[in-house]
Amino acid sequence: MIQDQDMHAAKLECTFIAIKPDGVQRCLISEIISRFKRKGFKLVGIKVIIPSKEFAQNHYHDLKDKPFFNGLCDYLSSSPVIAMVWEGQGVITYGRKLIGATDP
Repeated sequence: MIQDQDMHAAKLECTFIAIKPDGVQRCLISEIISRFKRKGFKLVGIKVIIPSKEFAQNHYHDLKDKPFFNGLCDYLSSSPVIAMVWEGQGVITYGRKLIGATDP
């Protein structure tokens, strides 16, 4: 029984998904959550935050040398963000597909 639980837990993935200010302003919160739920993923954490400029700078630290860095940090800290953690087999791939390709 314990081995079965360990194997099941090993197959589960967790990923962080943020609905950024434009998604919140466009009222896409319920649509995005619904898409993950329809795929059978479990929402294990959700929080509404308004990131500070310092938080945004830390979050995007790997982009600090890019010309768009300051604008990106201003954007992220401009209004509420929905921060979520999702769990399930294949959730990382699905999340990447849903939100579009980036270079993690």
